[in-house]
Amino acid sequence: MSNSTNGVAAAATRAVAVAGGSLDVRIGGGSSGPALVFTHYWGGSAGTWDEVVRCLPPERTTVRFDQRGWGASRGLPGPYHLDQLADDLLRIVEACVSGPFVLVGHSMGGKVGQLAAARRPAGLAGLFLVAPAPPLPAPAVTEEYRRGLSHAYDSPEAVGHALDHVLTAVAVSRTVRDTVVRDSLAAAADARTEWPLRGIARDVTGEARRIAAPVAVLAGEHDKVEPPSVLRECLLPYVPHATMTTVPGAGHLLPLEAPEAVAEALGEFLAAVGE
Repeated sequence: MSNSTNGVAAAATRAVAVAGGSLDVRIGGGSSGPALVFTHYWGGSAGTWDEVVRCLPPERTTVRFDQRGWGASRGLPGPYHLDQLADDLLRIVEACVSGPFVLVGHSMGGKVGQLAAARRPAGLAGLFLVAPAPPLPAPAVTEEYRRGLSHAYDSPEAVGHALDHVLTAVAVSRTVRDTVVRDSLAAAADARTEWPLRGIARDVTGEARRIAAPVAVLAGEHDKVEPPSVLRECLLPYVPHATMTTVPGAGHLLPLEAPEAVAEALGEFLAAVGE
């Protein structure tokens, strides 16, 4: 394990063996648990969580990585489907976490987290879902919608359009904007299309019903991708013990638009699950 700087604080980077190669995992903070294990959205990276991590207590253990097919992990071979991503996530937990942990998933990463939590891994203390893709696809997720979505990251201009008109409800800095564009383009071709063409439309309500750990959902008031109304209709009925909180004024990219609110809600969730 080697030391590196992730733009937040000094962290350890560990290469974790997974199917077809390895994933570089950033492990930050001290030994305070439960550890927080983050998974990013379609188009994101481990860096999507930088500002959230910066808002957490420095002793909090954090685990982050670029999912298979994205960023530093784009050289890993497929398949890039949700089950493989859940396999990778639980392999990282096994390799990097020695005690209790909470899975923290954003959007696509939230659906990956649901599948992982449904397997009831030892040590799982909770599931924290940030603007998550729900287990039941929303009625708006038609084949036409999915074909259009598959081209959202075709170019810097396309990413910029999505950022301005779909993904955010508040202005983000030039640095954040440039990072989103870079991350959205840094994908294996098949990984870029797997989610919009197949993953987003997969019904995982059967798996979601098996989640036994505490679940909290954080929604953006003005989220155009996963609006609170969709989460109330397509997620809450399938995870009956889940609770939902809405962040006023925010859109879909909560970790970038409202990192303080995400960190605060995480702290409240950890207190509620009895850290």
